[in-house]
Amino acid sequence: MQEIWQALKNFGANFAQGAGIAIVRTAAFLVLGIIVVKIVTGIVRSVAYRSRRLDRAAASFVVSIVTIVLYVALVVVLVSSLGFSTAGIVAAFSAVALAVILALKDSLASLANGIIIIFTRPFSKGDYVEVNGTAGLVQDIRLFNTKILTYDNIEVIIPNSEILSTDMINYSAMPLRRAVVDVPLPYAVEPEAVRTILLECARGFDKVVNVPAPSVVLKKYGESSLTFSLRVWTQNEFYWDVLNGLYERIFAALRQNGIEIPFNQLEVRLLGESAAKKEEERK
Repeated sequence: MQEIWQALKNFGANFAQGAGIAIVRTAAFLVLGIIVVKIVTGIVRSVAYRSRRLDRAAASFVVSIVTIVLYVALVVVLVSSLGFSTAGIVAAFSAVALAVILALKDSLASLANGIIIIFTRPFSKGDYVEVNGTAGLVQDIRLFNTKILTYDNIEVIIPNSEILSTDMINYSAMPLRRAVVDVPLPYAVEPEAVRTILLECARGFDKVVNVPAPSVVLKKYGESSLTFSLRVWTQNEFYWDVLNGLYERIFAALRQNGIEIPFNQLEVRLLGESAAKKEEERK
């Protein structure tokens, strides 16, 4: 019995001097590390979400990256505290990371482009954009893709890798947008009279701004008509209302002034029997 008790005492002493201290130290590092991670992520979250330079998507991304980095650092510290070499863990992690990168290169390209979009902000949520032929309102900007809602109420998901690799038009980037209405009119009209009519249509529209002022130009000579161009400026949110409203106003004003919009006409002549014979003999 004395020998068993002595063996237990020796085991306890060895454990306390070796692995026991390491375990207790690691447990203390774990508790302290979790507390530090919570405090730091809380501070970063508060600063990021209050920053005017970062939108919500960018702030969320920053918080996620900081949290991942802190937990990875904590794992390395815990492994080192237990007495294990971190070189093997780093090598294994690097090999796994390389395999994941090769397998998910397309997704990582979208992720990288998503980071660029979030921080450079070529467009924001609510902007009216056109990407690769798809036009609509930006509903959500994610790390891997962007959600656009068309005016037909169709949700379109576009990978971020496609957004930065093709031409993208942001119609909401500037506060004002120009609306242009081309009006074909017969050659017999007086240009000054037409200019007066079109400007009255624009100036009577309360959603058309006065600076820059509306203008009318003779755009081109057509085969059967002159093309006048009415150009006005309006707030971005009123663009479609102004464009469609001008079409109606111009049509009503031209009709009221007795001016008809020309259209293509085909003239057909019927030849009599004698005229047909003469035509054949002529050939």
